[in-house]
Amino acid sequence: MRYTICPCSQADDSGWLALRRALFPQQDATALRAEMDRFVAEPGRHAQFLVIDSDGVPVGLAEVSLRAGHVHGARSMPVAFLEAVYVVPHVRRRGLARALVAHAHAWGRAQGCTEFASDAPLDNADSHALHRALGFEETLRIVRFRQRTTG
Repeated sequence: MRYTICPCSQADDSGWLALRRALFPQQDATALRAEMDRFVAEPGRHAQFLVIDSDGVPVGLAEVSLRAGHVHGARSMPVAFLEAVYVVPHVRRRGLARALVAHAHAWGRAQGCTEFASDAPLDNADSHALHRALGFEETLRIVRFRQRTTG
């Protein structure tokens, strides 16, 4: 099977939404769609890439943004930040995540970034392994806390 990586610049792409829903199952589809609308409205700040199989089915995604604020471990600004990467399970281990991340990284370089960063939840060992395999180095582990104050 052949795969093609293409930029995704239309928020009404149902394949993009389906992949985001698979990656973020705890989030409401309306909220995911609102983020997509925001991403495509700011193409100088966000980019999205889809992997399409030879049948025309989207099977992977990468989302990247420019972060102008502090990014832990980074020494420059802005930083290209890999916000999401996902490949459907039945086509994993074919280099698709690596190819998606390479496209995201190239987009960041084209925006003038000299660093590329990402993050993953502390308990997501699979994501940690993927990041290491893609050449990322760990810069920080953190658990954040908060407490609401009452009147």
